[in-house]
Amino acid sequence: MQEHITPERTGKIIEDALAERFGVTCPVDPALPGLEELACIARHCVHRRFLPRPVDPWLLRLLCACALSAPSKSDLQQADILVVRDKAKQSAIAALIEDMPWIAQAPAFLMFLANGARLPQIAAMRDKPFPNDHLDLFFNAVADSAIVLATFMRAAAAVGLGCCPISAVRDSPEAVSELLDLPERVIPLAGLCVGWPAEPSRMTPRLGLDVTLHEDSYRKAELAQQIETYDRRRDATRPYARQRSPERWGRAAFYGWSEDKARQYSEPLRAAFGRYVRAKGFRLD
Repeated sequence: MQEHITPERTGKIIEDALAERFGVTCPVDPALPGLEELACIARHCVHRRFLPRPVDPWLLRLLCACALSAPSKSDLQQADILVVRDKAKQSAIAALIEDMPWIAQAPAFLMFLANGARLPQIAAMRDKPFPNDHLDLFFNAVADSAIVLATFMRAAAAVGLGCCPISAVRDSPEAVSELLDLPERVIPLAGLCVGWPAEPSRMTPRLGLDVTLHEDSYRKAELAQQIETYDRRRDATRPYARQRSPERWGRAAFYGWSEDKARQYSEPLRAAFGRYVRAKGFRLD
């Protein structure tokens, strides 16, 4: 028999999760509706190992429909989802990203697309001008696609599935576009591994709310001390197993999140992505 969890217990689960995530207490009123969903959100984790159990096509379609029910800027509906059912194509995408073997191993793999093609086509269909062929078209399509991606992950978690988003598909956007036959003004935002988790995943601490949560105006705070506090708090539960590029930067006596991110972005990443986006027909001025 499934254990009944009281609202008080659910509230405590949320409080504990957010304390682990942010290092501060966020009181929860047990009378608040929707605590189960908040608990699921607060305990969000990425999953990279999956059971050898397929995800039924009808379930994927249901989750995609729920995801595409997400808010859309001005009801423009500029997001698409492409379900990669062909395992040869999934393996080809995995081969482009050698350090992420879970892409090939995932029972299901989806691509979330920013679609800037439909609106100009609709304008032509209705014999109307389209003076909005500029950066905002691209920006809105990317935002719509990101919202749909996040909503899909929430829906997947609600039914017990695990997910791992793959932004690294943008490292080889031309190859991904060719493989999936993406037309002009349709670009990959991220891939997504989906499956039944093979093991519990661990929560990743986030920057403190004193860094990322503002009221009335942007708070200019002592960033160096806040980052140091976060680095130490994160290291206590999620220390890095390896240091990035030690041959270039040496080995740090203490290796925290800020050192890792500084090293990561000391190398040029996706510098040609803007050229790819323009080649796909987007104007970014």
